[in-house]
Amino acid sequence: MSRTSTASSSPRELERGPYPVPERPEEVRATLESLGVRPSRSLGQSFLVDPFVADAEAALVEVPPGQPVVEVGGGLGLLTAALVRRRLGPLTVIERDPRLARHLRRVFGARVHVLEGDARRVGLPSSEAVVGNLPFSVATPILLDQLARRVPRVVFLVQEEVAARLAAAPGSKQFGRLTLIARLYGEVELFRRVAPAAFYPVPEVTSRIGVHRARTGALPVPSVPEFEQLTQALFSSRRKQLGNLLPRLAPSEGAADRMADAAGWPAGWRRLRPENLAPEAYFALARAYHRA
Repeated sequence: MSRTSTASSSPRELERGPYPVPERPEEVRATLESLGVRPSRSLGQSFLVDPFVADAEAALVEVPPGQPVVEVGGGLGLLTAALVRRRLGPLTVIERDPRLARHLRRVFGARVHVLEGDARRVGLPSSEAVVGNLPFSVATPILLDQLARRVPRVVFLVQEEVAARLAAAPGSKQFGRLTLIARLYGEVELFRRVAPAAFYPVPEVTSRIGVHRARTGALPVPSVPEFEQLTQALFSSRRKQLGNLLPRLAPSEGAADRMADAAGWPAGWRRLRPENLAPEAYFALARAYHRA
C-alpha cells in the first residue's frame, strides 16, 4: 500500500520552542558556514529545510512513551527537534561529523544523547525505532543494516528510486534483490514524496518517506546467507529466463526442476524472468535449496 501524504502538525504546533534549529536555506547555509561545514557532494549530503517534512517523519515513528529511538544522521537538528517536540525517546542521535555532533550537543543538551561516528560502523543501541534522512550514497547499506538488526520500525527518507525498489511489486522494473531483502525482514509502506526544494543544497532528485515494519517471529528462510547467494545469482542476469539461471545453482542434474517443484513454482517457470515471481516464491526456493 502506498500513500502520498502523512498527518502533520499545524504551523502553530511547529513553533520552534526551546530548541531553535535552522529551518530556511539561508539559515542552514549560515549555520554551516559558522561551523566550517561544507555539504559533501560525494556523499549526496543535503540538509532538510522543511519542518513539515520533519514533523511528518516524526509522526510515523509511533512508539510507546519511554521506548528508545535512534536517529541516524542528526545534521543540524531539524528532525531531532521534531522528535523532541513529540516527546519521543530516550533519543540517541548518530552523527559522523564531529562539528555537527558538537552543535547538536549545544542545541539539545541533556535531552538528546549524541553518538559520534559512522552509523555503518558504530554499535547502535537497541531501539524500538530508527529514523533518518539518509545521504543518497549510503542510504541502501544503512537501511539494510537496520533491517538485518530487525529493528521493529524503521522510518526513512531516501531518494525515490531507492524507495521504489524497496516497495516494488512483482513484474515491475524496480523489483529486485532489495525488494526481496526488505520483504524477508518485514513490510514496506511508502508515504509522501518530498520535493528537492525541501533540502539545502537542492538535490537533483525527488525523495520519499517510507516505513519498514519488522516481521515478527521466525524468518521465512532457513539461512539468510544462502538466500542472499540465491538472489544474487538469479538477479545478476535479470534479463535471462529462470530456465537458464536456476540450473546454475542446482547441486546436481535435474535438481533445478525438483527445487522448483518443491517451492511450488508455476509449471512455466523456465520461461519467466526473475522479476516475475513473488517474494514468497523465492522464500520457498530458499527452503528447497537448503534441503537439496
